[in-house]
This record gives sequence, C-alpha cells and structure tokens, in this order.
Amino acid sequence: MSSVFIDLGSRSYTIHIGRGLLASAGQIIKEVYPFISKAMVVTNPTVNSLYGHEVFNSLEEAGITPMLAEIPDGEEYKALSIAEGIYDLAYTAELDRKTPIIALGGGVVGDLAGFAAATYLRGVPFVQIPTTLLAQVDSSVGGKVAVNHPRGKNIIGAFYQPSVVMADLSTLKTLDQREMRAGMSEVIKYGVISDEKFFGWLEKNLERAMEQDSAVMENIVAVSCRIKAGVVQEDETEQGRRAILNFGHTVGHAVESLTGYGVYRHGEAVAVGMAAAARISEKMGLLDSRERQRLERLLNRAGLPVSVPVSLDRKDLISSMRRDKKVISSRLTFVIPEAIGRVRMVRDLDEGLIVSCL
Repeated sequence: MSSVFIDLGSRSYTIHIGRGLLASAGQIIKEVYPFISKAMVVTNPTVNSLYGHEVFNSLEEAGITPMLAEIPDGEEYKALSIAEGIYDLAYTAELDRKTPIIALGGGVVGDLAGFAAATYLRGVPFVQIPTTLLAQVDSSVGGKVAVNHPRGKNIIGAFYQPSVVMADLSTLKTLDQREMRAGMSEVIKYGVISDEKFFGWLEKNLERAMEQDSAVMENIVAVSCRIKAGVVQEDETEQGRRAILNFGHTVGHAVESLTGYGVYRHGEAVAVGMAAAARISEKMGLLDSRERQRLERLLNRAGLPVSVPVSLDRKDLISSMRRDKKVISSRLTFVIPEAIGRVRMVRDLDEGLIVSCL
C-alpha cells in the first residue's frame, strides 16, 4: 500500500494506491467527510456488475446510503445529455452541497461524474475510484473534468479537484489487454516528459507490467501519480508547465474526434500523437533519431499504434488540431520531446512538416 499527496492548499488530497481499497471505500470517504449520510455513485453497467456490490456494502457499513447513477459505457457517451441525466437523478434524490458524487470506473465515468460534481449546485464533493490503468495513472488525478462536443474532445469542462482518490490495483485484473495497452500509453508518456530513469525501467519491465506483476503495477501507478502530482502542484490550471502533460494529445485528440470517439481508445490515440510529435522533433533537429526509435520501440512492444491511419484526411486532421484547447491566437501548439525525459512547447509549426510526420 502506498499513497501520493497532492498539495494544493485547501484543495489538497491523497491518492491511495493498493489492493482491497474498494472494501475500505466507505471508511476512507467517512474520514474525509465525517458527517455525510448519503452519496451518489456514478458508474457504468460493466463496472457496476463487477464492483458495485462491494463499494455499496462498504458505504453502507460506514453509515452512508448509496444512490446509483448508471451511465452507458463508451467515450461516445461522454456528453452533456448524459450529464443532464445525472443532474436529474441528483435533483430527484435531493442531493445537497455536502453530498459527494463518487466516480466508480474508468476515464469516461470519472470525467462525467467530475463534470457533474463541478456544476451541480455550483459544486458538490467529488471522489474518484478509478478502475482502469489509464484512469489510475492519469485521468483521476489533477482535477480535469469534461464532456465532449461533436466538434471536439473535452471542450466543455472545468478544473475541479477530487477530495480523495482510491486506486485499487485489484480492479486491473478484469481489464482486457487492449485496455491495459491504452493505459500503458499514458505511463510511457510520463517517462518521456519527465523521467528518463523511469522510461528505462519500463523498457526492462514492460512484459511484467502487461502480465500485471503486483510489485511492478504498484510502482507504475505510484510513480506515474507522483510525476503528475508534481506537475499539477506547480501549475494546477494549465497556465504553463502543466501543458507538458498534453504530450501526444494534439494529434491524439484530433484522431479521436475524426473517428467519432468509438474507433480508438484514448491511450491508443495518444500513442499515435506521441510518435508523430517525436518525428516532428527529429525533423526539426531537436531529437536524436535513436531517442525517437526508443520511444517507437516501446510503444510497439506495448502493442500500441504509432501512425495515423491513411484513411484520415490530413487537412481534416490539421483543422481539428486548430480547435485544440492549447491553440492560442490560431497558433498550433505542440509538446515535442528534446530527449527521453525532457520536452518543450513549440508554436507556429509549418503545416507541411506536421503532415509529413503523421
């Protein structure tokens, strides 16, 4: 069992990492909110069937009456219309400003539940119980909550920190290999943006990770959360340094958007974006070809894609990138690696260069 503390003043919180946390969820939440008597659990049918009973029992044992808000499973359902359904249930159940909304699931559940928590009654307490690798190492940490719009990914959202995060590693055992690979993409990202030593460790331990070796997985989640916590503590609302966490996301979000959110998992699209950004950096003379090859080799070993499908129109991709949240004054912004463990922000890249690297 380990923990990571995110120091954000009055918005500080702890990420608990280990096994058996679902059974302790009620007790942990009660320590944060000792006077609550009820909570709303947002989840999807798959996660509910696997873990809902255990979490609900834990809440009840702690004297918390749980209410269920079940949402459809899939990125295509991360929409305002689904958030409105959560509002309806919250209103009917008479949730007040002290009643927490608990996200039990992966990134879609966490983003939706967090968006609902940030906006219902101008903000109610929010708890994250992530059940996928991607959610445990990335989306549950740092307070970004959002829904998608037909014109772009995550363009309706807020910064809203959870009060506590519980990453129960035992939930990873029910993930299929594709979901594990998607999560590993974000793990690899942390090595590239901030920690060459961690990247090298991943090169040595990737197969053990994909086989879900207990010690390896706990280290992966803990180190990833520590790296992200350090960045978020320095720049909570992405005014500067936090933008490095978007490495791979400029191209990745465009790929997701143009394929209707149902073809690529988020981590898969990010892998495509990271490889593209590395090729851009190499062509600019900033990244050594051997470093680019290290990244592509590790992505390939993890079973992740490294190129944009030829079926996607390059002009449409550029157009989608121009609607990215990082665009300022119509200037395309990319996070590109200078070496494994170090990245930089670049703006006003030549479109021809970008297209040649997709």
